[in-house]
This record gives sequence, C-alpha cells and structure tokens, in this order.
Amino acid sequence: MVAAATSPVKLTQHMEQIRDEFPLLKREFDDKPIVYLDNAATAQKPEAVIKAIDRYLRYQNSNVHRGVYTLAAEADALFESARKKVAGWINAATPKQVIFVRNATEAINLVAYTWGVANVKAGDTILITELEHHSNIVPWQQLAKAKDAKLEYVPIDSEGRLDMQKLDSLIDAGPKMVAVTHISNVLGTINPVSEIVSKAKAVGAKVLIDGAQAAPQLALDMTEIDADFYVFTGHKMYGPTGVGVLYGRRELLEEMPPFLTGGDMISHVGRQESRWNELPWKFEAGTSAIAEVIGLGATVDWIQGIGMDAIRAHEIELTGYALESLPAVPGLKIFGPMPSEDRGAVVSFELEGIHPHDVAQILDRDAVCIRAGHHCAQPLMERLAVPATSRASFAIYNTTAEIDQLVESLQNARHVFKLD
Repeated sequence: MVAAATSPVKLTQHMEQIRDEFPLLKREFDDKPIVYLDNAATAQKPEAVIKAIDRYLRYQNSNVHRGVYTLAAEADALFESARKKVAGWINAATPKQVIFVRNATEAINLVAYTWGVANVKAGDTILITELEHHSNIVPWQQLAKAKDAKLEYVPIDSEGRLDMQKLDSLIDAGPKMVAVTHISNVLGTINPVSEIVSKAKAVGAKVLIDGAQAAPQLALDMTEIDADFYVFTGHKMYGPTGVGVLYGRRELLEEMPPFLTGGDMISHVGRQESRWNELPWKFEAGTSAIAEVIGLGATVDWIQGIGMDAIRAHEIELTGYALESLPAVPGLKIFGPMPSEDRGAVVSFELEGIHPHDVAQILDRDAVCIRAGHHCAQPLMERLAVPATSRASFAIYNTTAEIDQLVESLQNARHVFKLD
C-alpha cells in the first residue's frame, strides 16, 4: 500500500503497486487487458478488503450481538470496530450516528419512511434537484403521494450546475426536506452541500445528502457539512456490496421510529408491545451483513493508508486528461462542467450517429468497460434532451494510458459505423 503523506502522494509514481492490489485488473479478454471505466457503478476491490472478508468467514464466523462465547466476542469486536472506523473517517461525533444498511438506496428509504412519514404533512414541500439518481427521487415521490405533499426540483443550468438563484427562491419558500446529491453520477457536478445545508437550516428545513459518488472521491467531514442525514455505499468506495451507511443527527435518530422491526433492534418484547434498542442498533433489525461490514472497515483502513487528498488529486488529473482527450473523437459531445476541479471523476458523452448501447458493446471488443444508458437518472436525461449517454468513470487504479485506449476504441466505433 502507498503510504499517506502530509501532502498528496503522486499516485502515478506508484501505479504498478496500486494496480497490483486489485486482482480483477489482471484479467484479460482475448489477450486484451481489462480497461475498467465503470467505477461510478461499482469499484474494484483491493486484496486487503477481500482478505478481511475471507479471514472472517474462515476463522471468525459467528453472529453478532447475541453470543457470549469467545468466537462471538471476536465477531462483535470486528463489527463494532468497523463502525468506529467509519465514524472516525467521516468525523461523526459518535459511532452511534453510523447506521449500517444495505446501500445508499435503503438509507434514503429509511429516512423517507421514518422521519418523513412522521414529519411531512399535506401541503409540505420536498425539494430535490434535476441531478438526482432515482434512489433520491422515487422514495420522495412515494412520500409526497402518501402525504399529499409537493415535490419540487431545483433546475440545472446549461453547464450542468445547480441554478443557485432558483435554489434560493425554492428554499426561501420553506420546504420541509431538501435532498440533494453531493456529486452527480452522470455529470460529475459537485454541489456546494455545506452552503445548501446552511440555506436550508435558515428556514427550518432538514437536509439529506446522497454521498454515494462523493464517498470514494472526497474527504467527508460530517461536522463541517452539517447535514441532518448523509448516505453512502460501500461498493463504490472499493468495499463490498451489500453494505452502506446512514449517518444521522443523533437527536433526529433518537426521535425517529424504527424502519424494520424484529431481532436485534429491540430491548424487550412483550405480548402486546415492545421497546426499541438504543442507537445505532434500533435501525439494524435482523442479522446484519457481518462479513460486508468488516470488509467496509478494512476499506476505510485501505483508503486512509493512501489518503483522500492523493485520491482526489489523481482523479482530477485523470478527469482533466479525459476532458482534453475525448474531443479528438469527431462528433463527440461531453456533458457537464468542464474544469476537472469542478466535477467528480466521471465523464458522460454522446457520439453522434451511434447509440450509447452500441458504443459500449463495440468498446467491449477492446475490453474497455464503460456504462451506457440513463444511469438511473431519467429526469436528468429528459433535461439534457437525450435518451441515454455513454459514461466513463475513473478510480485510483486508472491511468492516462487507459484513457488513450478509450479514445482509440471510440475512433474504432466510428469506423465500424462508417462515420469516418
């Protein structure tokens, strides 16, 4: 592992060592090395995470919060150690604010169906943006319908940034909840979440931030962001699937009813009524994804060993290189803010004359993996006036040589469709 430093490490100097930690990157298709550029969907996993999960399943497998024997105590310690690691990594005031869920989608649903159902009333407004993933749209649609509330959207401008003047006017109207993505999974737009939180709190609104794309790319500080809820998922930040995190303001979590009920989230069950467990376990019904939580703890260790500043610097460099290189392909249009410093490590584009799905399939012949489709953001596709886009997204192990391969493969796609 590359050691963290007081200033960002130049990761390109350690790229062979970094890539060697990811087993999947050693695969080839038809003697062509994999060029994995779909990290916004899920990132690859380093050996340290794979080994942590394997070690637990081989030698420490036991249920948590139930047994008193030594093996169970070891599992408990590993599980709760992971919670402490996550809490420290995001600068939460206490591990009790860290709730383990399956993914960011479940975390948003938890808030909508607990805090939302208890607090949103007829005529209230829920404010989201045109940049949102379906996971930060559909739960609020359902809540608005159930409560006869209004769902409003903050529009974006021609560069794919939020229209801050319109946002101000919508917030001044006094919404009950403001739910916004930290980084757009399509355009890479980085939203000024601390500023949005401050504006929303001034009118008494609660704020949820969808950090699924931000967690692998930005240093997160819950004290600084000051949101009421912040959600992210493990698998996009080099961790396992099946585990995500809901961070919540403690007093709100204390007030909220449980989302799921049953084992482990109770302190006492009588014949007619029950009492809930304390935080964080009140929201963790049933047997948790123990191996995955332990893997997430190992992921935090691995990321901290490199340093978020170094990861961010590398991804800015890669994104900037892609933004400069891709326009060499005739007929290619890039969506979103152009300065790489203003966006996450994702570039969505269209290639004139070729459907994005065809682009992705042709690139697959060269073992270049990109995403094609609406990216679970159909309202945004409607705003962009396209049915779908192609999307390349970058991670710590990607290189400029892989972006060169992407450009070459796109040129080949034009040749296949006789667009030269």
